[in-house]
Amino acid sequence: MLYRTVPKNNDQLSILGFGCMRLPGKNERIDEEEARKQILYAIDQGVNYLDNAFPYHLGASEPFLGRILEDGYRDKVKLATKLPPWSVKKPEDMDRILNSQLERFKTDRIDYYLIHALEAENWPKIKELGVLDFLERAKKDGRILNTGFSFHGDKDTFKEIVDIYDWDICQIQYNFLDESNQAGTEGLEYAASKDLGVIVMEPLRGGSLTGRIPEEVEAIWNEAEVKRTPAEWALRWVWNRPEVTCVLSGMNKQEHVEENLCITGEAEPDSLTQDELQLIKQVESKYRELLKVDCTGCRYCMPCPEGVDIPMCFEIYNDKHVFGDRQAGFKYLFMLGGVLHGTHYASLCTQCKKCVKKCPQHLPIPDLLEDVADEFEGFTMKPMAWFFRRGVSFITWRDRRKRRKSQ
Repeated sequence: MLYRTVPKNNDQLSILGFGCMRLPGKNERIDEEEARKQILYAIDQGVNYLDNAFPYHLGASEPFLGRILEDGYRDKVKLATKLPPWSVKKPEDMDRILNSQLERFKTDRIDYYLIHALEAENWPKIKELGVLDFLERAKKDGRILNTGFSFHGDKDTFKEIVDIYDWDICQIQYNFLDESNQAGTEGLEYAASKDLGVIVMEPLRGGSLTGRIPEEVEAIWNEAEVKRTPAEWALRWVWNRPEVTCVLSGMNKQEHVEENLCITGEAEPDSLTQDELQLIKQVESKYRELLKVDCTGCRYCMPCPEGVDIPMCFEIYNDKHVFGDRQAGFKYLFMLGGVLHGTHYASLCTQCKKCVKKCPQHLPIPDLLEDVADEFEGFTMKPMAWFFRRGVSFITWRDRRKRRKSQ
């Protein structure tokens, strides 16, 4: 495992951090047995930075980590979590939230305490409520050791926040498709010039750079002299930047953990050749050509007041155009048409635009949902959805009747 130094405090952080936003699930909850195994294995292999936040897994992530870090593991890691600005209505809320987080983690201090998802809209309010004074008090009394912020806004706001306070770290979204989005490369270099440690989230874009790979992209990867997996290419591209301190990966399978760990002993800064960087540039261009919607699947836009499953709509839409998925129309009908759950069609959108305010990518979501509806919702689709729902209801009724008779 390679380690990089946080300039302000000389902490040595593992270049791979464990992001806890996408822990393995079971029955819509954290699969605690599997998640515990993965996290403790990663720590045993040298990972020492764990990233969390108050709302992850509907609030279950922090207490879960508190339980598994007992028995000596707490002192092996730097624990990071975040203050949710949207939950702060008055100054005293900040102390209340932090104290509750300390209880949930079963710890007396947070190593890195970040203000969550700052951007132009929420930054003035949380600043006016005295968040910087709160951070100073919490550092003075030892409840937090280091300060930072995660960011999903524009470059000018990013620089303003960097300059206003003596932060230790910042956390930005960064990957080879997001060089110009949000803080981007310009923000990365600016933060490093101010001696901030930079924690990178979404290096694999929510897994979209590593799951199914379009044939056109795979053909480009195959041209490389040194053969690597798409995950390795994406991670090494980020680690190639000397300004990056730690890269978070939302690992939720044991093979993800093992694959990512395999790279961490050799991903030095500036270790990719110019030919390799040019290859990645070709892959980036091909993705931009294929993708219809630049969605990472983070689900910050959810829940939709009208019940639209926005990320699923975009995933199916992209699958049709990126992979030529001939089953995309059926998937849209079956998965979003209320066959298994409630109806989640794109056409339910009422243009309220609440999702636009929450989207880290600042996508024009209502307009894009119109495109999805135009693509999949022909005049026969809704009658077909009704037919499928009735069929599923009949099968469910029949199976229950059989079980009752056999008892």
